[in-house]
Amino acid sequence: MEPTSLSEKALTRTLLDVLIRAGLIAVLVLFCFEIFAPFRDLMLWSLILAITLYPLLERLKGPLGQKEGRIATLIIVLAILILMVPIYLLGTSIADSVEHSMSVVKDGVFHIPPPAESIADWPLVGKPLSAVWLQASTDLPGLTEMYIPQIKHISLTLLSKLAGVGMGFLMFIIALIIAGIFMAYGKEGSRSAIQIASRVGGPAKGPKIAALCTATIRAVALGVVGIAFIQMLLVGLGFVFKGVPGAGLLALAVLLLGIMQLPATLITLPVIAFVFATEGANTATIVFAIYVFVAGLVDNVLKPLLLGRGVDVPMPVVLIGALGGMVTSGIIGLFIGPVVLAVGYQLFWQWVQDRPQEGGGQSL
Repeated sequence: MEPTSLSEKALTRTLLDVLIRAGLIAVLVLFCFEIFAPFRDLMLWSLILAITLYPLLERLKGPLGQKEGRIATLIIVLAILILMVPIYLLGTSIADSVEHSMSVVKDGVFHIPPPAESIADWPLVGKPLSAVWLQASTDLPGLTEMYIPQIKHISLTLLSKLAGVGMGFLMFIIALIIAGIFMAYGKEGSRSAIQIASRVGGPAKGPKIAALCTATIRAVALGVVGIAFIQMLLVGLGFVFKGVPGAGLLALAVLLLGIMQLPATLITLPVIAFVFATEGANTATIVFAIYVFVAGLVDNVLKPLLLGRGVDVPMPVVLIGALGGMVTSGIIGLFIGPVVLAVGYQLFWQWVQDRPQEGGGQSL
């Protein structure tokens, strides 16, 4: 019985050592994650931008030489210079829209028309809605006083979201700079990604996993997020130069519709109708209408060029990623969410379809 007892003690000691090591590793991982968490979204967005823009760097290596650092710096500087003007104009427009809305409410010049009589006949909500609407049209200060806590909560939420939009644009510029650093070390980064994927999925599948992630990131970032961002800039600049009320907020709505794969004409057509109704038909309004309408359809031209080059990602995955990312991480999550969720979706289905071979093979 003595040898058995010794072997049991050795097994217990070995198991205890393994548990202690696993616990220490878990604690270390948790501490590392807690330290890295504030920079998670920024680094993710930088990595996505670097992977998306790296093919452009490869194309420019011939004409501009072989210095990846210099080419990456040139790309980032030009991108920032190109983006600064429209982002500044849209940000100023958003701030002006909020300030104008607050001044209208403060001065008491805002008037709500009375509800139609047919609204009271709506089932369930008709009578309460008609009563609240009627009070708002006749005694808006009294109605506001009744719902001050709710209005205060909603106002603070909207202001925080708008502040998040400004911070998101700032993070976008910082992420571009960090992406330039990543691109300068693109070859080393690619080798590291393959090594990590090979460590997780095995030497045979590691390069395939890395290639799948890269293709998915480029397909979604270019074909969905990139097109929506370009469309927002084109349409938003038209709104700003024409002086459309709330141009910045309308441009953000165009961005959201673009990522959700909904037509921008849901925004552009009502705005065109509003401009014609307020200013009439003249050369300026006709040119504005043509430009905005064409800019709202630019995704139909860009999608065949940019979307579908990598992998096929269902649009519901992109939509859920956009909405979920925006809820969890604000405006920057609107860009990160679809890409990250699409990568996870592709990896999951590769794991589902890559069944073990007969004889006990092991898959990812």
